[in-house]
Formats: sequence, structure tokens, C-alpha cells
Amino acid sequence: MKKLLSSLMIAGALAAGPALAADPVETPDAVKTLTSEATGKTYSIATVVKVDGIAWFDRMRDGVKQFGADTGHDTWMVGPSQADAAAQVQLVENLIAQGVDAIAIVPFSVEAVEPVLKKARDRGIVVIAHEASNITNADFVLEAFDNKAYGAKLMEVLGEYMGGEGKYIATVGSLTSKSQNEWIDGAIEYQKQHFPKMEMVTNRLETYDDANTDYNKLKEVLTTYPDLKGIVGGPMPTSAGAGRLIAERGLKDKLYFAGTGLVSVAGEYLANGNIQYIQFWDPAVAGYAMNMLAVMALDGKADQIKAGLDLGLPGYTDLSAPEGSKGNLLYGQGWVGVTQENMDKYDF
Repeated sequence: MKKLLSSLMIAGALAAGPALAADPVETPDAVKTLTSEATGKTYSIATVVKVDGIAWFDRMRDGVKQFGADTGHDTWMVGPSQADAAAQVQLVENLIAQGVDAIAIVPFSVEAVEPVLKKARDRGIVVIAHEASNITNADFVLEAFDNKAYGAKLMEVLGEYMGGEGKYIATVGSLTSKSQNEWIDGAIEYQKQHFPKMEMVTNRLETYDDANTDYNKLKEVLTTYPDLKGIVGGPMPTSAGAGRLIAERGLKDKLYFAGTGLVSVAGEYLANGNIQYIQFWDPAVAGYAMNMLAVMALDGKADQIKAGLDLGLPGYTDLSAPEGSKGNLLYGQGWVGVTQENMDKYDF
């Protein structure tokens, strides 16, 4: 197999990295002991995402499908057609009724899914969560990195483009999306410490992981604050919504953007300089990693899922646990930072 990602830039480094391709995840050696042939068991594992049909989770599906192909386990991904907490809860209810062995979930609202995930675990279903560092009803929570550090890097880049002063706003998919709000927490803390002349002029904009909603809400803010100078974007679609608005209004080099994004979604705006910087981690690798943890837990290897675990996947080679955590929250090591200069290396 072609190599998907030979190394991740850690700590948000901007240096150009190796090319990403749309090929499946490179099979890690660590997965060999988790195959149905090795264990004699075939598990059914469903990955439930915030919303189906957007580029981010299309990419996660690649990793989920690849894990099934590599191991022989029955793996698939589902999500509501729109970001909706109740719809996601209903999908989990359906999976409980089907009697799946494990659920890997990226919650739209942690609070909304807590009761149904408790029900799943009470039925003996293993639960692995992602982008949900505060969730209670999960066997393990796998985060790609320290969330506040991720947000701090976004603000470091945005503040430099803004010259350390001016008005800015921040977006989140939902006010209950724990990880995205932690990114923005980290961004705001960094701004207050390093760019005291910058000012966040509204509360966080809730955009429901939808580029059109991003665009419309940003447009409303721009009407109120025509001198707006910066946007820090939590959800991936903000990169497209912001790029579209900046292009339409002719605000290149006047209104700056740094946020989560993918080249396939925001590449045209990076290329023409309407947005400056995007960050991401590969959701295909995250989906694959969650499924690895699910099989380890199902195989009775939960005691091995701890700090220091090497999954053999880029960004997940030395998992760490935050100080004070109860041990089931684990962090990977990195993210990718992309600008106009290195965007050609990240083509998914």
C-alpha cells in the first residue's frame, strides 16, 4: 500500500511535510494482533459521526473502511444528514437495538449522547469517543492532540497576520462541542497573553458544521463590524465560508483567517490568498485508531490502552494522558499546518 502519511508535523509546525494521498491508511504492524483471523472473533463496530456527507467525515469513512479491510471485522460509519444532536442519539439507539459490539463516536453534543452511551455500555457495548474530552460514558476517549495547544497555534498565526491588533471573531460547530470550544479557549488565552491589543467582539458563533451557515453568520457580523480584521475557525466548514465571504467582499489582506480546514474544501481560497492558514489532523487515521482501540477493549486488552501506547499510526505512536485525568483520556502528538506555500502536499 502507498503510504498515506509518513509523518505528521507535531506541535503545529509549518514546515512542509510529505505528500498526503487519498489512498487508504498504511496498515500498521500493531494491527496484526487485532485481526479476526488472529483472534478468532469478528466484531461489529459502528463509527457514529456528527454529520455525514461533508469532506471531513467522508475522509474518516476511508479509515473506518480500511480498518475493516485490514482486519476482517465488520466496520462501517453512519451520521445524520445534518448536524443534529437528537438525530445522532437516534442512530446510537438503533445500533444498540442491532446489538453491535462497539461504537466509536464523534459527538455533536456530549451532553446529548451521555444517556444513550450509558445505555450502550450497560448492554456491554464498548464505546470509544473522539473530540469529546469531557465525556463520561465512554470506555476510552482518543484525542488527536492537546486541544488548547491546537487553538493557541491558530491564534499565534492569526495574530501575526493581524499585526497583533484589531477585532476578531471565533466560530464553533456547537456551543456543546467540547473539543472545538477547548480550541477556542486556547486561542483566546493565547490572544490575551500575547496580543493584548486584539479584541474578540462577539460571543462564539455557532455554525452547526455547515459552510453556508458560516458564511451567513460571518456576513451578519461583518455588517455590524465592518472593520473586522480576523476570524479564528473551529469547525472545518468555516474555512470555506470565510474564504467565500472574503473573496466576494474584496477583503483580501484586510480580513484574515486561521482555522480548521481541508485543502479539498478551502484550497481555492488558500491558493488565491483570501485565507491564510488551515490546520487539521487526518480524520481517516483518527477513525482507524478509534477502531483499533475498540478491538483491543473487546479482546480484553483494555489494560494496554494507556499512556505510552504505540498504535503504529502517524500521530498516535506515543499516546499521552493529561495530568489529573482518570486514565481513559489519551492524546496523540500532532496536527498539520497548511499555507499557500505547502498546500500542494495535502490533497485530500
